Amino acid sequence: MIYHDPGTASHSDHSTLVVQRDDVSSIVSSVHDIEFAEKGRRNDYYGDGSDDVKEPVPKVKETCPSDMDRFLVLFEENDPENPFNWSGTRRWFISAVAAFLIFNATFASSLPAGVLQQMETHFNFSGEVGALVLSLFVLGFAVGPILWGPLSEHYGRRPISLYSFPLFIGTQIGCALSPNTASILIFRFLGGVFSAASLTNSGGIMSDIFDGSARGRALAGFTLAPFAGPSMAPLVSGWMNVAGVSWRWVFWLQTIVAGAALILVVFALPETFKPILLVRKAERRRKQTGDGRWWAPLEKQRVSFLRRVKDIVTRPFQMLVGEPMLLAITLYMSFVYGVIYLLFEAYPIVFTIGHHFNSGVSGLMFLPIPIGGTVACVLYVVYFDPIYQVAVKEHHPHHPPPEHRLHNSLYASLILPIAFFWFAWTSYPSVSFWAPMMAGFPLGMGTVLLYLGLFNYIIDTYLASAASALAATVIVRSFFGAGFPLFANQMYDKLSPRWASTLLAFISVVMAPIPFVLRKYGPALRRRSRTRINDV
Repeated sequence: MIYHDPGTASHSDHSTLVVQRDDVSSIVSSVHDIEFAEKGRRNDYYGDGSDDVKEPVPKVKETCPSDMDRFLVLFEENDPENPFNWSGTRRWFISAVAAFLIFNATFASSLPAGVLQQMETHFNFSGEVGALVLSLFVLGFAVGPILWGPLSEHYGRRPISLYSFPLFIGTQIGCALSPNTASILIFRFLGGVFSAASLTNSGGIMSDIFDGSARGRALAGFTLAPFAGPSMAPLVSGWMNVAGVSWRWVFWLQTIVAGAALILVVFALPETFKPILLVRKAERRRKQTGDGRWWAPLEKQRVSFLRRVKDIVTRPFQMLVGEPMLLAITLYMSFVYGVIYLLFEAYPIVFTIGHHFNSGVSGLMFLPIPIGGTVACVLYVVYFDPIYQVAVKEHHPHHPPPEHRLHNSLYASLILPIAFFWFAWTSYPSVSFWAPMMAGFPLGMGTVLLYLGLFNYIIDTYLASAASALAATVIVRSFFGAGFPLFANQMYDKLSPRWASTLLAFISVVMAPIPFVLRKYGPALRRRSRTRINDV
C-alpha cells in the first residue's frame, strides 16, 4: 500500500511515496488507496471494501522508492487538476448540470402519465399495459447501472454521457414514431436503460468534486431532482392532453429536453473522474519529458471489464444479504420511492375520477410534492447541515460518526406517516380537493429529508464500499418504482382510496423506527459488519 511521508517529500514536480517493494500490484489495484493516501487518512482505511478484509492494514516501514514508484503520478497538494481544488463556482455549476441530467431522466420516466388515456385509445391496450409504459422505463433504471457503472470506471464520466445521450434521444424519437404497442414498450425500456447513465454518472460526479464536509449541502439540491422530475412531468403532459396535442408530441418534447441536456454535456461537463485525470496527467508528463516511465494507477489496472461487471452485478446483492442494516435502509428508501410512482395511478383515481378534474388540473395536484422537497432542501442547508458542521468541528481531525447524518431522517420518518394518513382520509369526493392535494407537501418534504440522511449515512458508513451499497439501493428502489404502479389500480379499486392509502401509512409506521434504531445502535451494528469501513 502507499502513503505520503512528509519527511521524505521532495521538491520535484511529483510526490515522493513510501512504498513496499513487493506490493506494487496493490498500488494499481485500488483507486481508493490513492484517494486516502492523498488525504492522509491512512488510519481510516480498512482495505478495498472486500468482504475478506477484517483488520486495518498496517503502515509500511520506510524504504527507498524504486524507479517505478518514483514515476507514479498522483495529485500534488493544492493541485489545480484535482476536482476538489476547483473553484466553488465551477463545482456548483457542474453539480447543477449533473442535477439537470437526473431531472431529464426522471422527468421522462413519468411524462406519458398525462396522455395514457390517449395512448390506450390509439393502441387499444388496457390500463395495465398503460401502467407498463411507466414501469418499463423505471425498470431500465435497474438494468442500466450494470452497464454504465463499469464503463464509467474504465473510460470516465464524460464519454459515457456523450455516448448515452444520443442513444437516449434516439429512443424518444422511437417512442414518438411508434406504430404499435410492442414498439412503444421496447423503446420505453431502452430509454430507461440509456437514461440510467445519468443516474450512475451524476452521483459519481458529485463524489468527484465535493469532499465529505461539503457533500451534505451539495446533495441537498441534487436529491431533489429525482423527485421533482416525476412529480412535474404529469403536469406538463396533462395540459398538453387538455390542449388537444397528440400523445406523440409528449415524446417530441422529451426529445427537445434531452437535446438541451446533451448540449450541456458537450460544452459544460468536464471529466471529473480522478483516475482518468491522472492518466491524462501521466500522458502529458511523458510527452513533456520524453520519459516513458511516468505512469498512472489506472494504466496498470489489472481488473478486467468483465470482472467489474461481475462485481457490480453480484457485490451489491451480497452486501444486501450480509448487511441487515443496509437491507433495512434499502427497503425503507425503496418503499418511499415506489410510492412516488404509485401516485401516478392513485392521483387520477382521487382527482380525475373523484373530483372530475381533467388531466391538466389533475397534474397540478402533484405540485406540492416538489414544493415540499424544495422546502426540505432549504431546511437542510439552513438548519440540519449547520448542526452537522458543529459535529465536524468537535471531532476534528477525525470524521464524525455516521449517526450524525441521521438527524433529518428522524424527523422524516415521523412526517411520512402523517402525509399518508392525511392523503388517505381526505380523499373523499365530498372533501375539498385542497386537503388531499396539500398532503403532497409533507410527502415531498419527508421524502427528501429521509433520502438526504440515509444516503449520507450509507456513504459515511461504508466509505470504499459505498459504491456497491448505493448500487444496491438504486437497483432495488428501481424495481419498487417499476412494480408499484402495476398493482396501484387494483389496490385502490378493491380497498378504496381511503384504505389503500391507509395501508401505505401503516407500512410507513412500521418502517419509521429504522432511523432511530440506527441512531442508537449504529456503532454496534457497524462493528459487526462484514464489510465495515468506518466503525468510529
